[in-house]
Amino acid sequence: MSLKIEFVERATKAGANVAALCREFGISRETGHKWLQRFREFGYDGLEEHSRRPRRSPRATGEEVVMAVLELREAHPTWGPKKLVELLHKRLKGEAPSRATIARILKRFGQVRRRKRKAPVSVLERAPDVQAEAPNEVWTVDFKGWWRAGDGTRCDPLTVRDAYSRFVLAAKLVRATTVEVVRAEFERLFRRYGVPQAIQCDNGEPFISVQSRAGLTRLSAWWVSLGITIVRSRPGCPQDNGGHERMHRDLKASVQTYPTWNRLREQRALDRWRQEFNHVRPHEALQGKTPGETYRPGTRRSCRPIRWRYPTGWLSKRAHGPNGCIFVNGDSVHVGRAFIGHLLGIQPQGDRSACIWLNDVELGETQLTPPTATIDAACVRFMKKRRRAA
Repeated sequence: MSLKIEFVERATKAGANVAALCREFGISRETGHKWLQRFREFGYDGLEEHSRRPRRSPRATGEEVVMAVLELREAHPTWGPKKLVELLHKRLKGEAPSRATIARILKRFGQVRRRKRKAPVSVLERAPDVQAEAPNEVWTVDFKGWWRAGDGTRCDPLTVRDAYSRFVLAAKLVRATTVEVVRAEFERLFRRYGVPQAIQCDNGEPFISVQSRAGLTRLSAWWVSLGITIVRSRPGCPQDNGGHERMHRDLKASVQTYPTWNRLREQRALDRWRQEFNHVRPHEALQGKTPGETYRPGTRRSCRPIRWRYPTGWLSKRAHGPNGCIFVNGDSVHVGRAFIGHLLGIQPQGDRSACIWLNDVELGETQLTPPTATIDAACVRFMKKRRRAA
């Protein structure tokens, strides 16, 4: 404001050079003459900054519509835009706002509760130490970034690789990245190549869930039940699985860069690339040998869980129910859906807590309700103390 006042006072003096003043004050001539015009018409009040808000907003939501949204929200405080939009369509017909508009109205009037983000239950901070000394000791697994075939269909390949020999066990386009689909593919690989000692993966679904105990999902909990060690990469650190990422770069250059017409042809291109990578292309880390010359399948090919014996004095409980619960001392303990059907070990940590295990993987500690006999004894002591005090 002081800049404008100084400018107009000097510019209105006799013989003032407006162009030179504009250069001195670092403004355009149009701006300088606009300030002078406002000063001549309205005086110093004309130098006040005007609102840039448009006089009318053709796309603004009408007052009646806003009131209808707020009234419905007040009548149904737990309903969100998805439900409110259906009622408004019935009430307002063609004048009903969209779902996104309803969400903006609710947010503007403070009708939206912000949910707190859940803190991760399982976090990995150190880089994994993986050293494979023989084939089938460590497998690495990941999903290659998806692309589209010529007809627009999505191609999402699951890739599995032996860390020691660099042998690509699978480069399969899956119809979905769900546990059921990926588990079926691993069952096929286990029966053909054997069960590895360890599997290294990142922290994405369906391999790992940071909100689950020990980060296990239904898929990785099944791996643990087979006696497989889970090796997790750190979040956002693809270098922890650098060999697998290097293989993905080769796959991208050979297949993804030149998409064919449909998924069937893309799978055939992946099969040709895998054949060449495993049996034709020499690998420097293998002293010029191909991965196929180095890899040897494993001997154990059963997909049944191993029989794990927990130490003497521990309880063994099988998780059941829709949410995965176990009963300890008559108390229901929630462990998670990832462990439904698995036999868990409960390591007593005193009368009030226990540590839960899946084979040799610690799932964490839980607080237990004291046994009924303990509660009854405490109640009797309390009543006696109360009577003596009376």
